[in-house]
Amino acid sequence: MRLTTKGRFAVTAMMDLAMRGEEGPVALASISDRQKISLSYLEQLFGKLRRYKLVDSVRGPGGGYTIARPLELVTVAEIIRAVDESLDATQCGGRENCHDEHRCMTHDLWTTLNFKMYEYLASVTLADLVSRQQKKLDTTATVIEVKHRLGPQPKARVLREKATA
Repeated sequence: MRLTTKGRFAVTAMMDLAMRGEEGPVALASISDRQKISLSYLEQLFGKLRRYKLVDSVRGPGGGYTIARPLELVTVAEIIRAVDESLDATQCGGRENCHDEHRCMTHDLWTTLNFKMYEYLASVTLADLVSRQQKKLDTTATVIEVKHRLGPQPKARVLREKATA
């Protein structure tokens, strides 16, 4: 069981878009540069996100993508589902044929894990992720500012006036 790159990149790109979308449409090329994700891969992901109505596209100069709904109404589970990502911890894909065409002894464990993962990801919104990231950025900026102020201070210069003779 693992979340693949497709799901991770989709969530990362949507978070980037959410953090910059207030200023207008965001070009995929700028997300690609900031997040180090291939532009062609982003184009594939955003095609799926658009079909799932999670993003809107704006054509022309100054165009790009915007989040289609309020951030509080977009969950991580929806983003992952939109890019065809399945979160399945079972070996059999839920078909109950993982042990010689029969259900394995741990099937219920993995099925419950699937449910818990989905439940958690459905409870996390883009608004939550953006808020957490913004707090981290604010904390980092404060620490840098405090370090700057507490660091070595420049020596005071004494200006001597030339005596006029």
